[in-house]
Amino acid sequence: MNTQETLLQLEKLKLHGMSKAYQGILAMPVQEQPSLHQFMARMTQAELLERDRKRSEANIKQSKMRYNAVLEQVECTATRNINRDHLETLADCSYIYRGENILITGATGCGKSYLACALGRQACDFGYKVLYLGMVRFLEMINQSHVDGTFIKLINRMEKIDVLILDDFGIQNISANQRIALLQMLEDRYATKSTIITSQLPVANWHQYFNSATTADAIMDRLTANAHRFELKGESMRKKK
Repeated sequence: MNTQETLLQLEKLKLHGMSKAYQGILAMPVQEQPSLHQFMARMTQAELLERDRKRSEANIKQSKMRYNAVLEQVECTATRNINRDHLETLADCSYIYRGENILITGATGCGKSYLACALGRQACDFGYKVLYLGMVRFLEMINQSHVDGTFIKLINRMEKIDVLILDDFGIQNISANQRIALLQMLEDRYATKSTIITSQLPVANWHQYFNSATTADAIMDRLTANAHRFELKGESMRKKK
């Protein structure tokens, strides 16, 4: 069997990482080509990297995130009240394994959504399932699920998401049914999955937003327990651009 046939068979088996690595090795001078053990190690590593890349791309596409953001591009300054060291403690995504939430607050345009998407992108790269939803759309999904009888299906879907991003929390009034639905989702996700919430409202005002002391207590308890907080400051990033 010649090298071209081998390459064709690797592609047929969908071993694209190995195929690229093999082509790279064939292009090397014979005296520089790796030994058998090194050859197998390179081929295996190349295939694993290729599969990780494809998995990350699929996760990012399915997440429907608003911004193509990365943590390295988040502007960390005292003016914005973002500490690079604090942000880097989340970069290994161990907070997801521990089921911890992230609460991001600040004025409009200060970069809350971008930061949330950067954290979501990092989670995708680590192989986690992420879903981004604007709060208005999220509440509409709850309403529609009650109408068409798919509420349980929606609840089960949300439970499977490793990182759920709810953007612009508190921008729209929330009904009793929506409060109960949110509580159920947070209960299902508590200590096992992570929820990232962005809001113009300070966390201290969230309790009042729910307009129901009993439900608010339960929701806030599940949201804020062991949560990481970012209180962004400074002028609008959109104005800067």
